Amino acid sequence: MSKSHKRITSGTKEWADSNVNCYSGCSNNCRYCYAKKMAIRFNRKTEDTWKMMVPNLKSIDKGYNKRNGRVMFPTSHDITEESVDNCLFVLQKLLDSRNSVLITTKPKFDCIKLICDKFGKYKEQIQFRFTITSTEDELLEFWEPKAPLFKERFNSLKFAFIKGYKTSVSIEPFLDKDPYVIVDKLVPFVTESLWIGKMNYVYSKNLGPSEKRFYDKIWEINTKENLIKIVNKAGNYEKPVVRIKDSIFNFISQ
Repeated sequence: MSKSHKRITSGTKEWADSNVNCYSGCSNNCRYCYAKKMAIRFNRKTEDTWKMMVPNLKSIDKGYNKRNGRVMFPTSHDITEESVDNCLFVLQKLLDSRNSVLITTKPKFDCIKLICDKFGKYKEQIQFRFTITSTEDELLEFWEPKAPLFKERFNSLKFAFIKGYKTSVSIEPFLDKDPYVIVDKLVPFVTESLWIGKMNYVYSKNLGPSEKRFYDKIWEINTKENLIKIVNKAGNYEKPVVRIKDSIFNFISQ
């Protein structure tokens, strides 16, 4: 790939102009989580305490004005049964201030139903971006231990779509060699875009044999050869559009 394709944008800036969080830690406890890595690195959390979600009262209680551009909520924790009430409280303030909000989550159906039922009059301000990284529950259970399995995420997507919300999907990190298997399942229920990204933070120290096979597969599917195939195939989809995250472009441009 030529240098003209190289990009430098990364992280949440690809999707939104600012972000809001109201918890520290995340009970999903995903093995590849960048927020977890940074929290441990700077002694804000430990491997054991990360999965304990602690409300950030300052973020919950503050007021939110209209911001320039789109707001992504949340980015460093998820919307779970234990956090949903405070998340609804913060979302209400963001939407009342006329913000455009990208709601990002590994969706728990009951939480998505609550959001859809509560914020129907704000539909034009809301877009969901559901993280659905594989159809294989074995992979989801390993990489995203406490997050919902495929059926629940798929049902959440379909529910929001049927309710008339704008829907999009993040397949980041993709966990199958060919992420288009999942793309084809999801396309009928996506109004905006599907994003494919690679795993960037692979922690592989002190692995036992049962864990090693999962990590070996990640290295196998993230070769330049496979990533280039994924990039080239994206053009086969017109609507909803398939977008490739800059993490992939930057990797194959090295």
